[in-house]
This record gives sequence, structure tokens and C-alpha cells, in this order.
Amino acid sequence: MIYELINNNVVVHNVTALNLAETLDCGQSFRWVENSDKSFTGVAYGKVVTVRLKGNDFIIENSSIEDFENIWKRYFDLELDYDKIRKEVSEIHPILKEASEYASGIRILQQDSWEALCTFIISQNNNIKRIKGIVERLCETFGDRIGDTGYFSFPTAERLSQLTPEDLSPIRAGFRNKYIIDASKKVATGEVDLDKCREISYDEAKAELCKIKGVGVKVADCTLLFGFHRIEAFPIDVWMKRAMEKLFPNMTGSDFGPYAGIAQQYIFHYSRMHPELFE
Repeated sequence: MIYELINNNVVVHNVTALNLAETLDCGQSFRWVENSDKSFTGVAYGKVVTVRLKGNDFIIENSSIEDFENIWKRYFDLELDYDKIRKEVSEIHPILKEASEYASGIRILQQDSWEALCTFIISQNNNIKRIKGIVERLCETFGDRIGDTGYFSFPTAERLSQLTPEDLSPIRAGFRNKYIIDASKKVATGEVDLDKCREISYDEAKAELCKIKGVGVKVADCTLLFGFHRIEAFPIDVWMKRAMEKLFPNMTGSDFGPYAGIAQQYIFHYSRMHPELFE
């Protein structure tokens, strides 16, 4: 990987398999907004950043080399060879080959584990636009302002653990408020150990997360995939259930191998963009 600092922007050269819209606006993370010039501005790990592509150059504006090496290289999963993975998963099934070629620019973001857990609790029975609104209100109300910007950090589990579900009423998350508070208390006290979820087996990690009220298999799988980079995870929501029944009958997530989570994103995006397949 070749990268350099040019006019306060980190420029990563020769980046392949990265489409910002497919990656940042597909329901992995809920803190990115597309700008009129096709760049995206978002917040992660307490930092505000704008990113864009210029040819095969990936540009992170107003960043330092230190932040790139400590945050953004990992966040955008730039060290994983997605071209190689796409070729491998394409051999599993002809429709997956077609889906992987259609959605070839999707990468799995490596997000903060607590933020991923909390946002996927919010995602239950919800749509992306509304999730983004709830997350924004949560950060504005209980997070900290980042420098002199109009952006706010994601509130910590410790901060939210001091609140009641009623205190969260301004974010308008409804029944999810009690689940957010339960999650924050269990994480803050160590009853649910997020660090441990990186090291134990996948099934054990899923069971650890399911100790939280309101966290079932789907939320746990999403959290493990997007908050822990457990790319063997294969979340099943309404879209994926339909896709699996229609396009991959008699197959399960385990049939997609060690990169099942990446395959899932190809299938998910392909299915959402081709509703005619399900008519």
C-alpha cells in the first residue's frame, strides 16, 4: 500500500474494490452523508473526516498520516485483498459471482464495537433514513462536540449507563430505548465483555452479545460483522431471507466459507438493487 500526505490530505494510491456509495450508504454505518461532489463526510472514532475517490486514488481530507495509520487504514479495511476474496467467493455459486461483480466496491468497515452494537440495536424494525436520524439525535444529545465542528462523538457505554430509558425519549427510538440502556449497563459493568468477543469463538461471541435484552441473532451477527470484523458472520434480515430462499435454496451462511460476511454484503446489495428478481 502506497500512501502520502499531500496538502493536508492523505492520498492512498492504486486502491481497487472500493465504491464509497456502496460501502458507506448500504446500512453498515449510519454516520456518513454524501456530498454534492460524491465525497462523503462522516464521524468515526471521535474524528470527523471527508473522503473521496479520484480515479484509483483514495483521498482522506484534512487527515494526518498518524490518523490514517491508526484509524482509517483499518476502518476502510484497506489491507484486505478484496479482489482476491471476490474471486474466491465467485466460485461458490454462479449467482454469487454475478452479485460480487455487481457490488464489487463494497468493503466491510471496521467500526467501533460499542457504536456498532448500539446502532444495530436501533436498526431493529427500522429503515436507514430513520436509523440515521435516531443516531444523530443520540450523538447530539449525549455525545461530546468534536472540536469546533457541528459534529458530536458517539456517547460511551459509561455515559449512557447513567441514564434511564425515559432519558432517551428525545432521540425518538421508541421501544429500543430500554435495549440501549440495558446494553450500556452490561457493557459498562463488564457483564458483557466486548473485548472478549474478538478472541473467543464466533458462537461464543454471539452468545455473549445475546445476553443483552433485545439482541437476537440478527443484531448479534451484524454487530460481529461490522463492529468486530468477524467476517464469518452472515446476518439474515428480511432481504437476505428472501434472497436465500429465492437465489440460494438449501444453502446457509456456513456454505459461503470464511468470507461469508463479505459474500452476504454482495448478496444483500445485489438483491436490494434487483427487486424484480422477487416478483
